[in-house]
Amino acid sequence: MNFTDIDEIKKNGFIGFIKMDDLFRDISIIPNIKGVYLILYLDNRTTNFLTIGSGGHFKGKRPNVSLTELESNWVDNTIVVYIGKAGSDSSRATLRSRLKQYFGFGQGKNIGHYGGRFIWQLKSSKDLIVCWKSLPTEDPRTIESNLIRQFVSTFGHRPFANLVD
Repeated sequence: MNFTDIDEIKKNGFIGFIKMDDLFRDISIIPNIKGVYLILYLDNRTTNFLTIGSGGHFKGKRPNVSLTELESNWVDNTIVVYIGKAGSDSSRATLRSRLKQYFGFGQGKNIGHYGGRFIWQLKSSKDLIVCWKSLPTEDPRTIESNLIRQFVSTFGHRPFANLVD
């Protein structure tokens, strides 16, 4: 998959492409089915990070990291900053329920979505774009893992906010 062009991402079956701030207000468009999702950064300007982001605290853990760590995780020449999954054979999570958790954490709530937390230290996090791909018959864990592996193969690093493979 090409991680630099929205049209290429669409060709791979992703839909939505909605601004995160809009989804904070209404997530009903996100399907109640398992799948994978991408968080996209389309701002061509210099990336600006916040010392203290909007993320909540999960199990007493601080969600914020140093600006140096954020800068060292940033990946140039891509629009994909996070690859996530929702659901599996052993989990009833759906794209809607998982993204609701993710957005809640980004709004400062103490919710169990600690992964991808670097997103909330981006100054323009509300302007990020969210797209998803429903996977009614496939395992989202496998697809997410394959997408991250493809990304690493292309860029030599995981997406900015993916902290594990």
